[in-house]
Amino acid sequence: MKLFDVYPLFNINIVKGDGVWVWDDQGEKYLDLYGGHAVISIGHNHPHFTEKLSDQLNKLTFYSNSVINKLQEELAVKLGALSGYDDYFLFLCNSGAEANENALKLASFHNGRAKVISFKKCFHGRTSLAVAITDNKNIIAPVNAKEDAVVLELNNAELLEQELNKGDVCAVIVEGIQGVGGIHTPDPEFLRTARALCDKYDAVLILDEVQSGYGRSGKFFAHQYADVKPDIISVAKGMGNGFPIGGILIHPKFTPKHGMLGTTFGGNHLACAAGIAVLEVLKLQNLIENAAETGRFLIENLKKFPQVKEARGAGLMIGIEFETPAAEIRKELLFEHKVFTGSSTEKNVMRLLPPLSLGKGEAALFLEKFGQVVNKQRI
Repeated sequence: MKLFDVYPLFNINIVKGDGVWVWDDQGEKYLDLYGGHAVISIGHNHPHFTEKLSDQLNKLTFYSNSVINKLQEELAVKLGALSGYDDYFLFLCNSGAEANENALKLASFHNGRAKVISFKKCFHGRTSLAVAITDNKNIIAPVNAKEDAVVLELNNAELLEQELNKGDVCAVIVEGIQGVGGIHTPDPEFLRTARALCDKYDAVLILDEVQSGYGRSGKFFAHQYADVKPDIISVAKGMGNGFPIGGILIHPKFTPKHGMLGTTFGGNHLACAAGIAVLEVLKLQNLIENAAETGRFLIENLKKFPQVKEARGAGLMIGIEFETPAAEIRKELLFEHKVFTGSSTEKNVMRLLPPLSLGKGEAALFLEKFGQVVNKQRI
């Protein structure tokens, strides 16, 4: 049997990691400025993380959600305290797409409607409803197509109210910072207006913080720069530092009922151990503050390169836009300078999504290597 060939792969086999570094099976060392799609939040192979998982592995790996799991309760308390959402509920699942599916399902239960508004260049996942509201026709199969999924221009409050005024909108979902779409941040005023409009028209405001959450932006959630409180927040990626876990934070106005949501593997004992370890390290090592500071350092210095059209984002969620496609720059950084970076659906944009433990020394090393590449490229 062979693997189903759906991923374009670099011919590199990564076998070990430590902090912001990874090694391949040939012993080559790479600076990881991508974190495996923003998944590695506290650093590869963090000792506290591996200790927590090893300890739990030797006790119990899994039991179903038909019994009490105190680790889930501990995770909920620590997440609420660090994020500032201690009055919200937590439902645990396995991935960002699943988190968004459950967020939208809960919203529909709440107001009995079906139409969902999302925004151009958005990405919310590849499962049935999540992909239907994603702005990428290439990954929406006919079975996923949904007539009442409306994609609007981001930051256009007038268009948003026109659609909400029809009275049939279930939910408005927006990323805290658009990741796959090229690192685009909603205007704070637009988010505040969206909050007010959702209240006015009884729609549910969902903030997709799957990629931009868990400290990546320099705040726990990117939407906190706008000082708004969504009805539901979806999380995943950095939540488990590589162990599959996701969830939704749910406003107390929602009333839970038995059987309303469910999952077999969500919130299992190993996943919760990983999630607790991440929160503890984020707090103890001040990694959110580090993301803000190191991110500012990177963006300020990236803007000095004349070849860079724009450096944007927040914290350690950064988009570097060029006048021409970024693929060759990424390729040279990887194969000549041993630096991992990320792509975007905007071909001219390179993404940086490193572990939040990235220090200024390593950031400066990246800038040095980046300069060596762009100064010899014709951009």
